[in-house]
Amino acid sequence: MQMEIESLIRQYDFNYSYAQALVKDLSDEQMTLTPAKGLVNHAAFTLGHLVSGSALVAKKLGSAYEMQKDWKDLFLRKGPGDPREPDLNTDKYPSKVELLQELKNQHEEVKSLLRKLDLAFLSKEQEWRFKIYMPILYDYLLFMCVNHEAMHLGQLAAWRRSIGLTSALATL
Repeated sequence: MQMEIESLIRQYDFNYSYAQALVKDLSDEQMTLTPAKGLVNHAAFTLGHLVSGSALVAKKLGSAYEMQKDWKDLFLRKGPGDPREPDLNTDKYPSKVELLQELKNQHEEVKSLLRKLDLAFLSKEQEWRFKIYMPILYDYLLFMCVNHEAMHLGQLAAWRRSIGLTSALATL
């Protein structure tokens, strides 16, 4: 199972690299553009939401949920069915540099916790909204560290294209 943890970490690292590439050429002003209906998850919201997701993973692994309160209000969502949309007041959003740094910090915390994890704990059943599909901790970790991030990064890739930017994936 240690090999699976290292594979998960490599994919988590890839997601962080992809997140960096997706915003590398954006100004702070561009980070909060809402180009069309249905594309309200702009770059600043997406990165902040991934920060909140990583903070939840750290909490699930026994650490404290650490995220600035104003960031929690901006970025934490409960998934499909949550009626809140990103705040349209662009002044509330942190800079690209701050968001990337906090995403990196959260990723490093999760990776550290994963490497210290008692591997027997990975098969422990979890109570969460997708338990029917992913009943154990390892399933949860794969979803949150890989799938959840990749889904939102895919949204960000489409958002980029909608504002006329080229593929960021091609730069990796």
